[in-house]
Amino acid sequence: MAWTAAQQARSVSTAPTSIDEVLRAVRSDLQGERSDILAKNLTLTSEQAAKFWPLYETYQKEQNVIMDEQLRGIQRFIENFETIDDPGALGLINAHFDRDARMTALRRKWLIEFQQALNTKLAVRVMQIDRRLSLAHQIMFASKIPLAP
Repeated sequence: MAWTAAQQARSVSTAPTSIDEVLRAVRSDLQGERSDILAKNLTLTSEQAAKFWPLYETYQKEQNVIMDEQLRGIQRFIENFETIDDPGALGLINAHFDRDARMTALRRKWLIEFQQALNTKLAVRVMQIDRRLSLAHQIMFASKIPLAP
């Protein structure tokens, strides 16, 4: 994905890729993929679509804040891996726990919003798809993090 490509480019080129460039690439990749997969797995009336997609865009923006913080934390951990101390290692895992709690709270909040634009079953379907995609991306991110020494 974009993060892997950006990190590989970093090791090949002489100029390091900034974390902001990586975040933009990852975000663009994830958002496009999520929206495309959702569109292919939802049958919406024109009225539902007109209500849902602007809400979903706002939801994605709120997700971005959480994801950007997570990716910055991962980057810091990777950059300091060789010299990480106990508080630094605890900081990483606590940041993961915090991210999970914040994403759950965000999904609960937006489920209610989506229910108002769609029916309950469609809103649940949106969250199921979103959560599955998120879990797949979390596996990808986790695979890039070295285990604590």
